[in-house]
Amino acid sequence: MDIEAYMREVGQQARVASRQIAKASTGAKNAALLAIAEEIQASREMLMAENQKDLDAGRSNGLEPALLDRLELTPARIDTMIEGLKQVAALPDPVGEITGLNYRPSGIQVGKMRVPLGVVGIIYESRPNVTVEAASLCLKSGNSTILRGGSEAIHSNQAVAACIARGLESAGLPESVVQVVKTTDRAAVGHLITMPEFVDVIVPRGGKGLIERISNEAKVPVIKHLDGICHVFIDRDADLEKAVRVAVNAKTHRYGTCNTMETLLVDAPVASTVLPLLAEQYREKGVELRGCERTREILDDVVPATEEDWHTEYLAPVLAIRIVDDIDAAIEHINTYSSQHTDAIITENYTKSRQFVTEVDSSSVMVNASTRFADGFEYGLGAEIGISTDKIHARGPVGLEGLTSQKYVVYGEGHIRQ
Repeated sequence: MDIEAYMREVGQQARVASRQIAKASTGAKNAALLAIAEEIQASREMLMAENQKDLDAGRSNGLEPALLDRLELTPARIDTMIEGLKQVAALPDPVGEITGLNYRPSGIQVGKMRVPLGVVGIIYESRPNVTVEAASLCLKSGNSTILRGGSEAIHSNQAVAACIARGLESAGLPESVVQVVKTTDRAAVGHLITMPEFVDVIVPRGGKGLIERISNEAKVPVIKHLDGICHVFIDRDADLEKAVRVAVNAKTHRYGTCNTMETLLVDAPVASTVLPLLAEQYREKGVELRGCERTREILDDVVPATEEDWHTEYLAPVLAIRIVDDIDAAIEHINTYSSQHTDAIITENYTKSRQFVTEVDSSSVMVNASTRFADGFEYGLGAEIGISTDKIHARGPVGLEGLTSQKYVVYGEGHIRQ
C-alpha cells in the first residue's frame, strides 16, 4: 500500500465530507448517533469477539496490564459507549448558535456564530471506546473526522468503524464523515499530522512519547495534554472519613487513566491520623507506597520517594506521598510538579477551598471529590474528545463546544461606512 497516497485520499474525502456534515440538520446528526448506538447494541458479540483477538495478541506481545485494561471492551464499557452516543444526541447542538448580537452606533448588528472546526484528526492508543466517543462528538459538532487508533486495537477499531458506517448510511449521511484509518503502518501518522490542506486540528490521546512527537512534528494545530500527574491534598480541616474515601478512589478506581491520582499530599497536623488508615486500604489493594522522610516516620514499610517520583505519571498501582506544612506548601508543590490536568483538595474550610481553586493552575480543580471525575462523560459532555491542558481554545475535557470555533456575523440593511 502506498501510505502517502492512501492518507491523501482519506484527507480529501474528509474535506469533502466536512462541508456536508457542517450543513447537516440537528435531526440528521441525532438520527445518525442513535442509529450507531443501535448498530453497536446489535453487534455486541461481534465487537467482543474482535476485541478478544486484540487482547490475545496484546498478551502474546507482552503488553503491560494497564494497557490491556485500556484495550479491553467489557460489556459495561459497551454499555457506556451506547449511553454516551445517546447523551450526545440529547445535548444541544452548538452549531449555528449566535451570541452577543448587539447594535453598534452605526446601526449594524454584530455577533458571533459557533461553527465547526472542519476536519479533526484523532490519534490514540489502546482504547477502542475512544473510536465511538470521538466520532460522536465530531459528528454532533458538525466536523468530519479521521481516526487513527493503535495497532494493538486494529480488530476492535475496525469492528466499531463498521457499526459507525452503517449508522451514518442509515441516516443518509456520507460514510466518509467518520473514517478509521485501515493501516497499522506508523507512517500514516506522519502524513496525517502534516496535511494542513485537509486537516484543521489534531487531537492526540496516548502516552507522553506519542504526544510529544505529534506536538513537535505536526503542521496543524494540536489539542493535547502530555501527562496526568494529578494530586489530592488532605487539609488539616478535612473530614477524614471523606478524605480516605476520596483518596482511595482517586488512586485505585482505575490505574491506567490520566485522571488517576499519582501524588497524595497530606497536611502535617493530620498525617499521623489519616496515613495509617489510608495505608491499610492501599496495601489491601496492592498499591506500592513511596513517601518522603516525614511519611516514612509514620509508615515504616514505605519506599523512599525520590525527586523523580514527584514528576512521574505511574499509570500503575504506585503512589507517591508527601507531608506538607500547610495549604500554601501544598499549592506550591502542585504548581511546581503538576501537569495542570486535575488536582483536588479535601477540606471543610470554605476559605481554603476558595484559595485552592483560585491558586491551583490546572484544567480541573476539585473540592471534596475524586480526580477520577475529570472526564467528559462525568461532566455532562456526553463524552470527550480528550483532555486539554493548553490555555488557548479549549481547556479541560473537550466536548462539543471545544470542537467548534466562532466567526463574527454582521447584519445590516444596506449600511455603508461613513
